[in-house]
Amino acid sequence: MSKRTKLLEPIHPGEILLEEFMRPMEISINRISRDIAVPANRISEIVNGKRAITVDTALRLGKYFGVSPEVWLDLQSDYDLKIARRTIWPDIEKKIRSIAA
Repeated sequence: MSKRTKLLEPIHPGEILLEEFMRPMEISINRISRDIAVPANRISEIVNGKRAITVDTALRLGKYFGVSPEVWLDLQSDYDLKIARRTIWPDIEKKIRSIAA
């Protein structure tokens, strides 16, 4: 095994939605989609890690679960940044020099 530690996969906000909210409250994809007035496939894609949580969805989830929309947007932003650091950051780091002193 290399000296480099294998990183854990970032947690998609959809997994948090499913595991921390929907399952404990026994809320189905169909129910939440009806209750927050979005297509069921949107919620399905989010909980399956295939779709990002948008501002619109964050507002709806925030209202529905009684948490701020920023919670959902912060989870999404954190996930996106972790993915970007693994995928595009090495190339950016090679190609762009910092002008900071």
